[in-house]
Amino acid sequence: MEWQIWFAGILFLIVYAFIISEKIHRTILALSGAALLILVGVLNQHEAVSYIDFNTIGLLFGMMVIVGITRKSGVFEYVAIRAAHSTGGDPVKTMIALSIVTAVASAFLDNVTTVLLVVPVTISICKALEVNPVPMFVAEILSSNIGGTATLIGDPPNIMIGSATGLGFMDFVINLAPVIIVIYIVTVFLLKLIYKKRLQTTEENKARLMAMDAGSAIKDRTLLKKSLAVIGIVILGFVSHQYLHLESATIAIAGAALLMLITREDPEEALHAVEWATLFFFVGLFILVGGLEKVGIIEGMAREAVKITQGNVTLTAMLILWFSAIASAFIDNIPFVATFIPLIQEMGQIGHMNIAPLWWALSLGACLGGNGTIIGASANVIVSGIAAREGHPMPFIKYMKIAFPLMLVSIVISMVYLLLFFV
Repeated sequence: MEWQIWFAGILFLIVYAFIISEKIHRTILALSGAALLILVGVLNQHEAVSYIDFNTIGLLFGMMVIVGITRKSGVFEYVAIRAAHSTGGDPVKTMIALSIVTAVASAFLDNVTTVLLVVPVTISICKALEVNPVPMFVAEILSSNIGGTATLIGDPPNIMIGSATGLGFMDFVINLAPVIIVIYIVTVFLLKLIYKKRLQTTEENKARLMAMDAGSAIKDRTLLKKSLAVIGIVILGFVSHQYLHLESATIAIAGAALLMLITREDPEEALHAVEWATLFFFVGLFILVGGLEKVGIIEGMAREAVKITQGNVTLTAMLILWFSAIASAFIDNIPFVATFIPLIQEMGQIGHMNIAPLWWALSLGACLGGNGTIIGASANVIVSGIAAREGHPMPFIKYMKIAFPLMLVSIVISMVYLLLFFV
């Protein structure tokens, strides 16, 4: 019915507009929108539930529990301090070392968790060196989003793409890790040039940093050993899950259950580490996009996109890469990717094109585009809030002057990579 098309489309735009405005929490908006679709009869409850991607929900849930238990051991703080020690106290080298830790951790943990673990240690290190922590924060934001792009589990858009397409952990590593390594090296080199003069300290301050005891950061060695063993098993599971014919969510939830079992963790306490608001935001969002899919809006958009690009894979990939990068710099990349996934699937069916390169274009654009502004990704917002509380605010324009050009450089590199190896 025509009214359903109008209702689903307008409701989605209203919810999206409020998500961008941040006037109301995005979880409340997504769940309210989903409930309205069911209440007015656009979807029935069975259809609404069928549109929820439980693989994405399960993978996020499992990893949140594992990280929540592991962080109690103090291992993340230990690694950050050891990384700083390896630089001999040089502030620029320390910035690079901490950004490497952030990038690698973000490839295997979600970005928000990574920055929540690294930023407090960064503040302590900067106090010891008596340097402004903002350059370090900027480097860590960029590194978290770049590192997260390299793997299936590093960034929510990748989790969503992998779940919708059946692409596995190694598919992401093989196809995205090479270009991400290049982008990371170029970004860090440019950051070094930008901040070299601002990151200066005395020999006395360097000695103070070197005196920080990394060993004291480890709070529970038994928990550390058990957690690292389980994380190792889970990563091995992710690498081989396609060959084992298991979904990534099964691996993550099994890992979380095993870690709770061998650590005798109180389940209620373990579940406190789960960001329930984020998970239910995904639930509402999947139902909202399901509404667009059911009434035919996604199919209509796909037909128009195929007409514009005339089914040309190269043109379509470049359009998706640049559009998703610019859009993701200003709006949350999660609802954006949730809308684009069924759109690309429809384009493949209508235009009979090879859509494999389009998934990599969407991943690179959406994940790297989040670096462009301070509101482009959740990790950016978290670091900005911590920085403001510590008396080092990161204004929107000031951050954008540094980060947006660096984001554009990363998209240009991605474009060249896609053109050379995929399209």
